[in-house]
Amino acid sequence: MTWIFLTLGAVLFQTFRNAFQSKLGAKVNTSGVTLARFLFAPPIALVYLLGLYQFYSVSVPSFSMKFIGFVCISAVMQIVATFLMVTLFKQKNFAVGAGLAKSEALVAAVLGTLFFGSQLSLLGWVGIVVGAVAVFVLSGATRKGELSIKTALIGLACGGSFALTSLYVREAAQLLDVPFPVSAAWVLLWVLCVQTALLAGYIAVKEPEVFGQLRRQLPLTLAASTTSCFGSMCWFSAMSIQYVAYVKTLGQVEVLTTMLISAWMLKTPVKRNEIAGLLLISAAAICVMWT
Repeated sequence: MTWIFLTLGAVLFQTFRNAFQSKLGAKVNTSGVTLARFLFAPPIALVYLLGLYQFYSVSVPSFSMKFIGFVCISAVMQIVATFLMVTLFKQKNFAVGAGLAKSEALVAAVLGTLFFGSQLSLLGWVGIVVGAVAVFVLSGATRKGELSIKTALIGLACGGSFALTSLYVREAAQLLDVPFPVSAAWVLLWVLCVQTALLAGYIAVKEPEVFGQLRRQLPLTLAASTTSCFGSMCWFSAMSIQYVAYVKTLGQVEVLTTMLISAWMLKTPVKRNEIAGLLLISAAAICVMWT
């Protein structure tokens, strides 16, 4: 049950983070919005990790080259996924972009089974497939004119990148000789540090004006980093104790909260969604929770 509550917490934080990033995207370029997700997150993650050590009597784990490799892959793939997510927001409305990116659950199931040793039950597979159909319907992508080939390809690439991020996060956490949730916290800190260093270094060389843009939008930048970090705490913890595909399928309830946030905070008009889609996403969540 722990992974269920963690996933729902991640959904809440991620919904607000996506909204903050979407608003920031109107004033900052794509690389700047992507950096905003990570920029102030490492100190928060460090405080969280130090806090855990007040309750767990464990030593600092050893970090193998394999662990570092998994962390670096996760960090790069999440940067790519975030960049594609921001691009999606600029292609179509907020709800459609988030819905398309949710293809990550199905991609994680396939890749996890083929290459990462995931052993999913039949009921779990049913939930994953039903969830994939549900988010496609709920996103509004089925309506005429809402989905272009370009948007679909970006959405699939975004979902695939997020899926690989999650799969390698789980692999990295399982390599550490410390218990949950300390293992997940260490992976989180490593990933955030690598991401911030890589992206900040790239921007400093290629687009130094971005730092000025982010400074002028400091409240939004802080909000995006903070909600992103808390969301990642929940995601990383959930994925360290449950298969990624199950976690991400349950996480598809974010599409519903995204629509509410986009209507309330971003003033984005959200069209009527099919009742069938709402029923499907509920059925998918029930399936993976009962596995």
